[in-house]
Amino acid sequence: MKKLLLAGLLVAWLAPAVAMAQDAFNGTWKFELDNAQFATKPDVILLKDGMYQCKTCVPAINVKADGSDQPVTGHPYYNSVSIKVVDDRTIEETDKKDGKTVANSKTMVSPDGKSSMFEFSDSSNTNADPVTGKGEAVRVAPGPRGSHAISGSWRMSKMNDLSSNGLLVTFKLEGDMLSMSSPTGQSYMAKLDGTDAPYKGDPGTTSVSVKRINKTTIEETDKRDGKVISISRMTIAADGKTFTDAVTDKLRGTNSQFTAQKQ
Repeated sequence: MKKLLLAGLLVAWLAPAVAMAQDAFNGTWKFELDNAQFATKPDVILLKDGMYQCKTCVPAINVKADGSDQPVTGHPYYNSVSIKVVDDRTIEETDKKDGKTVANSKTMVSPDGKSSMFEFSDSSNTNADPVTGKGEAVRVAPGPRGSHAISGSWRMSKMNDLSSNGLLVTFKLEGDMLSMSSPTGQSYMAKLDGTDAPYKGDPGTTSVSVKRINKTTIEETDKRDGKVISISRMTIAADGKTFTDAVTDKLRGTNSQFTAQKQ
């Protein structure tokens, strides 16, 4: 459940617009849930014959579904996964890193099989309290005959609830340096010229760069070990109270969009 918290940065204009741009951008922003536009590309899951597969995870996951910790590789946030089959419509997942639990979730398929509900607690990329939430998904395609109800293709449709530490972000512009911080412990200080800067507090993101596209839009590029993993383009509204954040997930090939309000 890696992060709903995907933010961008806004570069200030040269005088006299600089004061207006700084005043509009600086401060704490809160992302909204009711108008979030989630990726339309579905997640593909298969639970059959005692094995669980997440075919769209990056990298893909293929483990025994017997409730025991199963080692996985290539994931910066966890290195073992446990899948417990609760009943014919419910599963529980526990992710650990070096033996420490960093995330757990429960997914329940509706009686008609057309939708599912999930709840989670995730501290895999936080240095403070875990991010918690509840949401829903709709079925796009069924799983094969004889598979568990969780099998098939699912598209996230709604986030009903998310703890505030997963929704807040604070920006501060000083000269040509722009800083970001969040309640979950992520932060950076980057020049507004597109050069790479260290990204702190997130094991899956090692560097960041920001650049101005025009007077109201900036683009943030996140990297992992030099490879681009996401691009976030943020545009601030004329009233300075709202921005939209269009996010391209380069690892999964998806696009999503979020709106934040100034606090």
